Amino acid sequence: MTVDLGPRTAAFRDEVRQWLDANANDEARSLREERRPSPEQAAAHKRWADRLLEAKLICVAWPEEFGGRGLTGIELAVLNEEFARAGVPRVTRGMGEGLVGPSIIAHGTDEQKATFLPRIISGDDTYCQGFSEPNAGSDLASLRTRGVVENDEVIVNGQKLWTSGYWAANMMFCLCRTDPDAPPHRGISYVLIPIQVDGRPNGVEFRPIKQITGQSHFAETFLTDARAPLFNVIGGLGNGWRVAMTTLGNERGGNATTQYVAFEREFWSLVELARETGQIDDPRVRDQLAWAYTHVELMRCQGERLLRALAAGKTPSGAMGGSVNKVFWSEYQRRLGEIAMNLQGAASLLVGPDYKLDRWQSTFLTTRSHTIWGGTAEIQRNIISERILGMPREPVRK
Repeated sequence: MTVDLGPRTAAFRDEVRQWLDANANDEARSLREERRPSPEQAAAHKRWADRLLEAKLICVAWPEEFGGRGLTGIELAVLNEEFARAGVPRVTRGMGEGLVGPSIIAHGTDEQKATFLPRIISGDDTYCQGFSEPNAGSDLASLRTRGVVENDEVIVNGQKLWTSGYWAANMMFCLCRTDPDAPPHRGISYVLIPIQVDGRPNGVEFRPIKQITGQSHFAETFLTDARAPLFNVIGGLGNGWRVAMTTLGNERGGNATTQYVAFEREFWSLVELARETGQIDDPRVRDQLAWAYTHVELMRCQGERLLRALAAGKTPSGAMGGSVNKVFWSEYQRRLGEIAMNLQGAASLLVGPDYKLDRWQSTFLTTRSHTIWGGTAEIQRNIISERILGMPREPVRK
């Protein structure tokens, strides 16, 4: 970053860099995120995660009183930069850290915070998402999954779609309608549902969805009398929409201050592909590479803009930090995948044994969904037009 972040942030950068220089080893640099790692890979991942946990480098953005380090947005950006420089993964607790935890901190009771947050930090609880439904994707207010209160429990029945992270989860954060007579955005509750209770299934069935990449990162989920204590309702019965907006704000915004780092590495790999295929001097290819580089630079500049706002004590609006960013990077990476496939030419149509894709085939196919999940690009443009530009609301079609 070219922004002068002040002496405190500079001192923090030095602290992180010194720790990484002392602790980042070859084993940590070799780690890759895999859905089904080998026992050796899983053990190596845990050793690195334990080091980070001991150094309080997991859930770092959470307030110190909840087990984090209370890092500011600026410090988090610096942390991400330094981990990228060292070439080691910054282990996170996935959706538990980035989505569920902030929602509990914002809307949970003191007892809920004391119960759920430490289990996320330790890795004892891993969450998957239960928001979208077959007829309620971007329009979550139309969800139909029911939650019925009986004694001190919520009993949930319904169907969810595009459940991500299901294979490693022992918990699901789920939206269900607990008051069917309330208006669409009301009567919805945000419930933390255990996948199993006392080692037995809790009425949660995952059916993996085979994607065009050949993998199954998502599942169709069927909830049949899935039970959760009333204690697991975050924000209170009927207030789930408000809690969900906190969750989605984190999902859509991502880490806009430093996400350009990964896109920059990907861009230079694309340049190398153009060299390998002998097309680096083709004017059309150079024009496409210039387009991609410009977009990465725009992401970097936007990151610096957000950093300056944070340094000045300002908090960008949710739509500005979330929806604008989501539309920009998701549409950019879709186009990048298309450019890469064109550079490979006919070779891009050849798939290895057992449907093994190369990195650019995987990028091309994976990014088809990036403008859909987390709120479609069309829905995000509505949010931008109404909440930022002050344009009239989208007309209701009858």
